[in-house]
Amino acid sequence: MTARRFTRHVASPQRLAVVVPARDEAHGIVTTLEALRDQHDTDFDLVVVDNGSSDGTGDLVRATAAAWGMARWRVVDEPQKGTGAAADTGMRAAIEQGATHLARTDADCVPLHDWTRRVRAAFASGHDLVAGRLVARTDDRPVSRVQQGVLSAAVSVASTFGRFRPGNQDPSYLGPYVMAPGCNMAITAELYEAAGGFPRTAIEDVHEDRALVNAVRRLTRRYGAHREVVVLASARRAHAWGLVRTLGWYADHRYRPEVVDIR
Repeated sequence: MTARRFTRHVASPQRLAVVVPARDEAHGIVTTLEALRDQHDTDFDLVVVDNGSSDGTGDLVRATAAAWGMARWRVVDEPQKGTGAAADTGMRAAIEQGATHLARTDADCVPLHDWTRRVRAAFASGHDLVAGRLVARTDDRPVSRVQQGVLSAAVSVASTFGRFRPGNQDPSYLGPYVMAPGCNMAITAELYEAAGGFPRTAIEDVHEDRALVNAVRRLTRRYGAHREVVVLASARRAHAWGLVRTLGWYADHRYRPEVVDIR
């Protein structure tokens, strides 16, 4: 495949939107919302995508936004089950609302309070796709220091493996692979649309974050990892499946359980 060149147009002024796909997350999403409410930089829109929840997730988010007076927060519905489909719906809804820059996290994650500010700084550094860093949450499930170290090492191993895995090698790529986890990544609206967005798939089928990164790699070199952009990520899969199986899941679904959704 021949690489297409991406002609960049700098958007000014910048309008940031945060997108959060959610499915049956009523038990814990308020913690994520609190982290977003308490950001040092609160100048952003929030789009929560209710992905066919059966536990009232969407209504809870609406009620919480109303109680807190968050006029720029809204919920959109996406009945097609899938992290890719839900995330894409949210990104495109934000763009339609006027967003020029997009950040994504997940409903079981907790962005640090400087997250949106650091996302803006990463964009200002010249990158049009920003890959953040994950640290294991300790507030939702007990995680020892040893487990934290193992999980952090696992993320590093996965990132290193990604640079060499055959599926991430192609002459059409303009730059090296970077792991941009879906729960901590940001991209300009312009590049998102040029790359085709997240594939509208279920997580069982495709890792939509990896697919988007590889689409971006065919268009531009203006992307990179930013370790200062931090999200605390749930370790619930590792707790439910064990570390080895979890790594197998992220490595091309070599481990595929009957039930992927872990709540």
